[in-house]
Amino acid sequence: MKLHLINGVPDGLTRRARSFVAAHGVKADVRPVEGHRQWWLERDIPAAVIDRMEASQERWGGLLLPPAPPYDGGPKYLDPDSPEADSPGWWYEAGMQRTAVPYSFMISLSGEFGIHGDEWASLHATIEGWVESLALAHHASVWARQVTKLVGDDIDGIDLNGFAPVREVMGLADTWWRGPDSLVALYGGEAASFDFPRGRIAVISSGLDEWGLRGGVDDDG
Repeated sequence: MKLHLINGVPDGLTRRARSFVAAHGVKADVRPVEGHRQWWLERDIPAAVIDRMEASQERWGGLLLPPAPPYDGGPKYLDPDSPEADSPGWWYEAGMQRTAVPYSFMISLSGEFGIHGDEWASLHATIEGWVESLALAHHASVWARQVTKLVGDDIDGIDLNGFAPVREVMGLADTWWRGPDSLVALYGGEAASFDFPRGRIAVISSGLDEWGLRGGVDDDG
């Protein structure tokens, strides 16, 4: 696999995420989606699905970022492939897994980023949200004075009174919350995909100052 420096960070990201991608991301060579179009059309893949994959590849194709804290690191790099149909619609692969996990990283036709195991679980409303979550996890790990991990039923004891959702991650099954001096990441994708509540994970990054809480993202970020 040949890697390249990134020539331009996709727009639509916060300053924190742009800095993260520029500093820690590289690009891998990927096979163009267009080269498979006719083969997929002959197998009844709708043209709209292929168009969506092509647009995704133009924006994100080959982007390799540091491993995510959950999901055994997430996809190795972003590369749309393997469109498939299932109720209630179409998905395509977001990128190959870094390790042998019992699910695939997928993107829905509406753009949601998630995992597909026993069931589909939307993690973030967009790929941008996934990238923002990686950037925020990296930022929090650098600036937090203490990091605490909770699993399963222990998560129910977390008091989020006074916390606000971190909007830039566009969280669905996975959400981030910002408090007075802490960031809380709640990872619920595996629990949702396999109907396994004990698979929930929370990571609490505490002892954060204003920069640690936001990393240059203002209140509207």
